[in-house]
Amino acid sequence: MTQLAPLQPEENGAVIQDWQPENERFWQQRGKRIANRNLWISVFCLLLAFCVWMLFSAVAVNLNKVGFTFTTEQLFLLTALPSISGALLRIPYSFVIPVFGGRRWTAFSTGILLVPCLWLGFAVQDTSTAFSIFVLIALLCGFAGANFASSMGNISFFFPKAQQGGALGINGGLGNLGVSVMQFAAPLAVSIAVFGAFGGGAQHTSSGETIWLQNAAWIWVPFLLVATLAAWFGMNDLAAAKSSLREQLPVLKRGHLWVMALLYLATFGSFIGFSAGFAMLAKTQFPDISILHYAFFGPLLGALARSAGGIISDRLGGVRVTLANFVLMALFAALLFLTLPGEGTSGSFSAFFAVFMGLFLTAGLGSGSTYQMIAVIFRKLTLEKASAEGKDIETAQREAVTETSAALGFISAIGALGGFFIPQTFGLSLSMLGTPTGAMKIFLAFYLLCVGVTWLVYGRKNKF
Repeated sequence: MTQLAPLQPEENGAVIQDWQPENERFWQQRGKRIANRNLWISVFCLLLAFCVWMLFSAVAVNLNKVGFTFTTEQLFLLTALPSISGALLRIPYSFVIPVFGGRRWTAFSTGILLVPCLWLGFAVQDTSTAFSIFVLIALLCGFAGANFASSMGNISFFFPKAQQGGALGINGGLGNLGVSVMQFAAPLAVSIAVFGAFGGGAQHTSSGETIWLQNAAWIWVPFLLVATLAAWFGMNDLAAAKSSLREQLPVLKRGHLWVMALLYLATFGSFIGFSAGFAMLAKTQFPDISILHYAFFGPLLGALARSAGGIISDRLGGVRVTLANFVLMALFAALLFLTLPGEGTSGSFSAFFAVFMGLFLTAGLGSGSTYQMIAVIFRKLTLEKASAEGKDIETAQREAVTETSAALGFISAIGALGGFFIPQTFGLSLSMLGTPTGAMKIFLAFYLLCVGVTWLVYGRKNKF
């Protein structure tokens, strides 16, 4: 890293005017400390956002048990709606950090998640609550999924390019842990009266079990309050990261944006899609297995792998890691066919589980490596363009971080669509063919396509 400008006196306010992450002396003396503080608060907020995003994966399966009479199709819709609204909302969320500031937006976007949590807790206690109300709450939960775009864009401003892969991998990977945390914690929370009389009465299922379904939503309320306060008082806005929406929109014209969106859909889309659909798929293929006891392992493995994917990519190069990863994803997708029940065979749950863990692992690794690629590619392209136009280095650096942040957020919106399409594809394959093999053939072909695209666009030319 090179020194870009003389250091200014250290600032202690919420808004930092002087920010030079590529300046080695600045980074070691103050930048690293500030960036890490913002990173870890961001991780906490993002983890809770993923918990809220996945609320209906824990609630929908219990609604009819406590007296609601929704159809299976309606329950599936409730689990899918947060993915759709989350994906769509990630597009505007991609551009908000330079407009409003990372501290302000993180505090606001975390605080508003209290609305669906509190509302859902009351709604599940009244069996006369209309389905349309649950639809609205599910769509509001999608705001939590959108937080990923703004969170990753914000963190990209704080770190030098050589460390962005690791920082983004930690933020995204540990944030993704919210999927596993939700699937592990919610069943425990609904089994006890966590909030006493304040938390409402117990509900009795048709099997005689006593549960407090509202706890699946309300258990996150105190943590969201703490996270909101931590973001407001502990994070920073960067004046250097300020830009208008007009300055960010040109990123949509870059061809690499759409290529990387395809690759990220294959990685993160697989992670979030398999997280939503794995338990249901396993139940259809191996009905004698209590899959809810094991469902959280896959998202846990994938989330931890994401952090590793970013760090490894900083060392070995994102293109290499991504290319090798897609080869492994295709291999695991092919092996899955051998584990499923079929004519004359009952299948092997242990093999099925092991292969799916491989898919979760590679989906997580690929999510980290593709995000590292995005940061490197858009930074280089923007700096080259600025240099060709004769702009000074500080202006070029500012444009680079702005465009990179916008690209990271927009591409994450495309990736989130996997949370809807993968479970729906499994369901369609099961309804039409009676087996998930049709869906797996589509996924296998898609992963092979991504191997070719990664090699032809990035690996063969070795430009990044």
